[in-house]
Amino acid sequence: MPLNTPRSGKDSISPEKKVAMVSGASSGIGKALAAEFLKRGYRVSLSARRDQLIEEYLGKLLSPQEKQDRCLVVKTDVTREEDCREWVRKTVGKFGRIDLLVNNAGISMRGLFAECDPDVFRRLMDVNFWGTTYCSYHALPYLIDSKGSLVGISSIAGYQSLPGRSAYSASKAALQGLLKTIRIENRKKGLHVMIACPGFTASNIRNMALDKNGNPQGETPRDESKMMTAEKAAYLIVNRIERKRRSLILTPLGKITVFVGKFWPQLTEAVAYSYMAKEPDSPFK
Repeated sequence: MPLNTPRSGKDSISPEKKVAMVSGASSGIGKALAAEFLKRGYRVSLSARRDQLIEEYLGKLLSPQEKQDRCLVVKTDVTREEDCREWVRKTVGKFGRIDLLVNNAGISMRGLFAECDPDVFRRLMDVNFWGTTYCSYHALPYLIDSKGSLVGISSIAGYQSLPGRSAYSASKAALQGLLKTIRIENRKKGLHVMIACPGFTASNIRNMALDKNGNPQGETPRDESKMMTAEKAAYLIVNRIERKRRSLILTPLGKITVFVGKFWPQLTEAVAYSYMAKEPDSPFK
């Protein structure tokens, strides 16, 4: 069950009083989002399994007193509901409110569906879908109270399934379905729900991706020097959140893929196959 219903909040407050929660904040886009929110004056509640990495970069960004006043770091495994509930409880305990929740924690995979261990699918869904579900469920009363923002970091794969990424595509499509339903159910309560799809971004998600046997794949198969940086993605995501937008699709390739896929799905499937087959050591040709 969610935490106790919070006391009534105000519709509009200054950024200095707003509280943003970010999951998966130890690296990549999550780390960049934390830095962007802090730059704009927000107070932040950050979670990850590798909480020590968050502590390290916060120590470089803020003075000890600023860190104490404006930050909360909670070691959290989003696949565990009790961890997500505790993260929300501690956030409200320290700051008294929640204005933003960015469900950023995620994991990817690489392998053909017919060759993957079924456990790979369970692990992807546990992090990408259930992690979003647990955090959103327990934070929702506070977000409704503050007329805040519920955000999910999805992927172009949530719109156009990617070959060799079956579990990833399925988990991101499920995440989008969940958040769209929450938006509809709370359309008269002032809750803002946004789905952000960064596209290919330079982060460590591919390094941490699972192979068909469920082991970390290690070195990314893509040249990340040509990708959008996590910092730019975070800047654009926060801009969109503050404007209360419903969605954000980043990168020209991502926008073209989603648009063309609405009208010519067979074409986008053929292009997706060809594009992903060009990866080094691609599992299909």
